[in-house]
Amino acid sequence: MKKLILFGVVLAAAIVLVAQQRFDVKVRNYFFAGFQGNDAALDKGMKICEDTLTSNPKDAEAMVWHGSGLYFRSGQAFQKGDPQTGMELWTRGNDEMDKAVSLAPENVSVRIPRGSVLLTSSHYIPDPAMARDVTQKGVADFEKTYELQKTYFDKLGTHPRGELMLALADGHSRLGENERAQYWFQRVRTELKGTLYADSANLWTKDKPLQPRQAGCLGCHTGE
Repeated sequence: MKKLILFGVVLAAAIVLVAQQRFDVKVRNYFFAGFQGNDAALDKGMKICEDTLTSNPKDAEAMVWHGSGLYFRSGQAFQKGDPQTGMELWTRGNDEMDKAVSLAPENVSVRIPRGSVLLTSSHYIPDPAMARDVTQKGVADFEKTYELQKTYFDKLGTHPRGELMLALADGHSRLGENERAQYWFQRVRTELKGTLYADSANLWTKDKPLQPRQAGCLGCHTGE
C-alpha cells in the first residue's frame, strides 16, 4: 500500500513538472486572444513572459512568445500610421524571436511560435523581397519542427499535424517551390482526409494560391 501511495505521489509530481515545463500552456490563450484584438489579454500574456524573463533572462520559450507579442504590436502601430514605433517594435520582436531560436534551436516550443508568426505575417508584407525572406525563415522553422517530430509525427493529433503540413505546403507554394508544396498538400489530402486541412489542400489544387485564412489556424484555439 505504501508503495502504491508513493507511486501516486511520484506520478502526480511528474505531471506537475510536465505542466510546469509547458510554458506555452501558461500564455498561449492570452496571446491567441490578443492576436484577435483583445489587448488586455495580450498584456497579461506579455506580463507573464516578462516576469519569467526577469527570473531567467535566457528562457527561450518566454522570449519567443514575448517577441511574437512585440512583432504583433508592430503591425498595430503600422496600421495606426506610426511607422517609427512600428519599425522599432518589429526589430525588437524579430531580435527576440531570433535570439530565442539561437538559445534553443532544437526546441519545437520555440520553433513553432516563431514560424507561425512569420508565416502568418508574411501574407501581409507589401515588399516582395522582405515577404520572401520572412516566408523562408518561417518554412525553415516548420521544416526543423517536422524533423524533430518525425519519429512520432503520426501519433500527434489532427490539429498539430494539419497546421504543420499545411503551413509547409502553403509556404513552399508561395516561394514557388511547387514540387515541395505538392508533396505536403498530397500528404494532407491522404493523411487528413475529411478534415478542414484536406479541404484547403483541395482548394489549392483548384485555385492556388490559398488565401491567408485557408492556410492555417483552421478551427484552432477554440479549446484549452
